[in-house]
Amino acid sequence: MIPLRDDQPRFSTPYVTYFLIALNLIIYYFQSQLAPEAFQNLIFQFGFTPADVAELFTGTGSLRLPSVLLPFLTSMFLHGNWWHVIGNMWFLWIFGDNIEDHMGHGRYLLFYFLSGIAAAAAQVVLTPHVVVPTVGASGAIAGVLGAYFILYPRARVLTWFPPIFFFYLPAWVMLGFWFALQFFSGAATNTASYSQSGGIAFWAHVGGFVAGIILVKILPERPQRYRYGTW
Repeated sequence: MIPLRDDQPRFSTPYVTYFLIALNLIIYYFQSQLAPEAFQNLIFQFGFTPADVAELFTGTGSLRLPSVLLPFLTSMFLHGNWWHVIGNMWFLWIFGDNIEDHMGHGRYLLFYFLSGIAAAAAQVVLTPHVVVPTVGASGAIAGVLGAYFILYPRARVLTWFPPIFFFYLPAWVMLGFWFALQFFSGAATNTASYSQSGGIAFWAHVGGFVAGIILVKILPERPQRYRYGTW
């Protein structure tokens, strides 16, 4: 189920969303130029590892506080492959502009980072023994989806069901299904074998989505907006 576009109008240019998309693509381009060993070393150094955080708080780890906490931010800008980064940026392109339009540029950027941090925290709480680094912007983008779910539930999203079916769905249906899929996938993979080997960070998606729902209630709407394309 792939969203292609929505019909929710916006009233401003989403500069921060454009910047985030460009930055993620540029960073992954440089990642892709690395030799395989250097690529892996970058992921292990700046990716987010739940076990490192758990060991920090239990006093059983050897890493210092900055080395453990810095990946909460840096992991949001690293991706595993081109499909990973393009898929994340596509969702941000579809849904991010309206959330930025609602909040304003500065608050939206703060919202994005807080959602990503909350997503990583959820992954620590629910899979504290994962020793494989997690990377990607999907936790922060899940926050964007959570905010969109609250603000624009009746917006219509043109959705592609491969290989040939296209339907307009209300945003609450499309995003609600996405959230349910993440939740039940996280529950299904929350096993001893998964906690050692890693995989898709479903609980980060769940945590980011819930954080987005909460944060959009806390962060105020921008005071005044004009229809996009008019003076």
